[in-house]
Amino acid sequence: MAIVNTNHKACTVNPLKMSQPIGAALAFMGLNNCMPTLHGSQGCTSFGLVLFVRHFREMIPMQTTAMNEVNTILGGMENIEQAIVNIWERTKPAVIGLASTGLTETKGDDVNAYIKLIRAKHPELADTAIVYASTPDYVGAFQDGWSKAAVCIIQETAEPCQVKQVNRVNVLPGSHLTPADIDEIREIIESFGLFAVFIPDISGSLDGHIPEDFTPTTLGGTTVLELRTMGAARATIAIGEQMHAAAIELEMKTGVPYTMFDRLTGLDANDNFVQFLSKLSGKPVALKYRRQRSQLQDAMLDAHFYTGGKKIAIGAEPDLLWSLGSFLSEMGCELAAVVTTTQSPLLEKMPAEEVLIGDLEDLEMRAKDCDLLITHSHGRQMAERLHIPFLRFGIPTFDRLGAAHKLTVGYRGTKELAFELANTFLAEDHEATPDSWRETFQEINTEVASEAQTTCASNGSCSSCN
Repeated sequence: MAIVNTNHKACTVNPLKMSQPIGAALAFMGLNNCMPTLHGSQGCTSFGLVLFVRHFREMIPMQTTAMNEVNTILGGMENIEQAIVNIWERTKPAVIGLASTGLTETKGDDVNAYIKLIRAKHPELADTAIVYASTPDYVGAFQDGWSKAAVCIIQETAEPCQVKQVNRVNVLPGSHLTPADIDEIREIIESFGLFAVFIPDISGSLDGHIPEDFTPTTLGGTTVLELRTMGAARATIAIGEQMHAAAIELEMKTGVPYTMFDRLTGLDANDNFVQFLSKLSGKPVALKYRRQRSQLQDAMLDAHFYTGGKKIAIGAEPDLLWSLGSFLSEMGCELAAVVTTTQSPLLEKMPAEEVLIGDLEDLEMRAKDCDLLITHSHGRQMAERLHIPFLRFGIPTFDRLGAAHKLTVGYRGTKELAFELANTFLAEDHEATPDSWRETFQEINTEVASEAQTTCASNGSCSSCN
């Protein structure tokens, strides 16, 4: 059990967390033919746009209500109306995802009431789903925004269904899962003869493919029809504690029961997952997953020689922190410095003495004696100052390619993670080897020379002694 503390210093020096509106915007990007929109100033949207472009290296559709000083004081209904009508006229999206910011939340705009008035005034919007999520950026963090957006998507679109699809499963993935992670989970579920619908699904829109035609909205992801028929599923699988509220909301609205998985990284976690799918489908676990499990066991056995006893400093969103931190502990690592962004029930369960809700400055102060640093790309200067190896995890990762294709779930993803951890330590050992060899050889030569002189003096038989 970890002690959870919060740093109450006057300001954040080197931020670890990102705001709720950015998390909500990413969730909206997991819906097909959607236009994510931030209700705030142009600068708020520009920041999120640049961040996502640098991380995914893809075209990112985002719009803004372009609030200024006067609009903020008088109210933003006119800006919201103009933004929604312009988006509809120019792009004809199936969904408009609207997330608030700190600017408009401080004013206290009643956006839900605004949307009702706008719909009454513009009947042409009848077939367009407008999802609004209240995401003030002065509280919470990235995964909170994703979670709130998922809840609002369900509230706006989910409907009870009398006719059930016996092989359909709703999957609610957390924001810590990459497009590659979602593809891997989908493949595992489908191997049991089940059909998985992810809500939201960034693997369809942000997986790095080149489209045949340009579209100003999201290309790929969960369709409106799939959202409307969530109640037809047999079961719901929620991955990550942040999706607990969305799973409850979906069950209350449609009656579809849910099952929570706090992580899918690690041997036991994946054993529980495939056993659940086997029980749900009535089919045995495929032989390829039995072999993948054996490969993971062998990988963990090979890697633990290099990971055992290592001190780790890690900074991440709570669900990513739990997923990585739990597996690191299973590999024999010590979580010596643990910093996160927001509250979560999982923090007290972390295999560490303390979990601090703070920033990267807090992490740096605690990571001085650690063997490895794990956080997003903003930790690179810290790693240079501390002279320790650095693994990049989470958003943003802008100084390496392939962030969307990083795989850490399932037996296969966990195996890749084990090798990545071990190879990082192995590479560090090899880089330090030449100097250590010189020191070792000097010590050996000194000892040999000393022993030779002692032996020669005791025998007294050589010409040099005589």
